[in-house]
Amino acid sequence: MKTTLAIIAVLVLALGWTSEAVQVEENGLSFSLEAIKRLQELTESSGATGQQSPRLRTSTMSLCADPMLPQEFLPLCKQRGASASLARLAMVPMDVCEICAFAACSGC
Repeated sequence: MKTTLAIIAVLVLALGWTSEAVQVEENGLSFSLEAIKRLQELTESSGATGQQSPRLRTSTMSLCADPMLPQEFLPLCKQRGASASLARLAMVPMDVCEICAFAACSGC
């Protein structure tokens, strides 16, 4: 019984580590897959399409000020070209990234 519980505990921990292990790299910074998913949710709710337009620059500024934006994006928001980087991150295909078939994803 103790062995079974120990095996289950190890499996649960391993699953937790692997789910947070996938990283997406952009502009020299690395972001967790969960943060990218949250960014995509925020861009969808704000109406940003990810296309280069004057509206995107405005929505990027408001996106960086959004308190729901994961903290790991704040260094990116301070960089030059943040709007283009955020737009690229918002367009990362999650189904492909989760199996690490996308070049920017690592850690599988």
